Amino acid sequence: MTGMIRAVGAISGTSMDAIDVAVLESDGLSRVQMLAGGAAPYPPDLRAKLQALIADPTRAETGDLDALEAEVTEAFAGAIREVLARRGFDLGTIDLVGLHGQTVFHRPERRITRQLGNGAQLARALGRPVVNRFRHADVAAGGQGAPLVPLYHAALATPLDKPVVVLNLGGVANITYLDGETILACDTGPASALIDDAMMHHFGKPYDRDGRVASQGMVDRHMVAEWLDHPFFSQPLPKSLDRNDFHRLTRTARSLPPADEIATLAAFTIAATSAITRHLPQPARQWLVTGGGRHNPVFMRGFAETLRVPVVPVESAGWDGDLLEAECFAYLAIRSRLGLPLSLPGTTGVPTPMPGGAFWPA
Repeated sequence: MTGMIRAVGAISGTSMDAIDVAVLESDGLSRVQMLAGGAAPYPPDLRAKLQALIADPTRAETGDLDALEAEVTEAFAGAIREVLARRGFDLGTIDLVGLHGQTVFHRPERRITRQLGNGAQLARALGRPVVNRFRHADVAAGGQGAPLVPLYHAALATPLDKPVVVLNLGGVANITYLDGETILACDTGPASALIDDAMMHHFGKPYDRDGRVASQGMVDRHMVAEWLDHPFFSQPLPKSLDRNDFHRLTRTARSLPPADEIATLAAFTIAATSAITRHLPQPARQWLVTGGGRHNPVFMRGFAETLRVPVVPVESAGWDGDLLEAECFAYLAIRSRLGLPLSLPGTTGVPTPMPGGAFWPA
């Protein structure tokens, strides 16, 4: 493949709120043109099955998930068809599909990562070649397998003043630090996963819309300080997390009134992510925030007050924060086919720049 390649990327994040789909053209290097994108919800029964699976780590790691993976793959095929039709794209114009799928288990210290999404099944369903298993080569080589967005961030950030940090607030928070040729990245701690689960427990709602509940609660600062003693926060970059890694630690917050629990979990996210600055080479000129958490005013105010630099949504740089990760896996699918690295020592801790991905012809 040479020149510009048109690819679709599809992912559902740790919050499992929807399947995001994006179409872009790129040379796999610095030339990127975003074309279209959108989201399609998971079927509610499938989302419930996935939530139950993730709550059962033993089954998520070792269980026979072929039937569930087939359902997930079918949902991804439907989402891709739906979004492309909605945006006026014919599948026949697509050169390549990047299928991230749904992460259900991630333990890089044991060299295990598991994302549901069958590449061969999707290639048959869509009649287009597919790349999946983006994280596996990195994890097998001793890397963290996450985050994988930094090289895409670097391509988009070419014209920006640096140093700059891109902060992704999904279920887990992660950052990309960019300064000249330096590209560093890591997961920093929890983001929306703890709050989403607490909101569902107390109120039967999937998330704290506009931070309304958190803004009404009182933060238990002593509890936050205790949580920040967790050894993860003193570890240098790179490092990564599973969605549920901090649930046991923060279970003590369940003793608080519901609004106070939500407020305390939000304060923990802000403090935990801000603590990464001690591991960065230089202070960033600004932080660009992507992921669903950028819509939470409690997060955005808290980060601005703590970091004391501009903290703004990625839309201020002309990016689309709702589709950035789907765009990333379209971009990485192209890099995979070109034999280019998907991860670097400074982004996942892998020993050498690491190509990856499994290819499934149409």
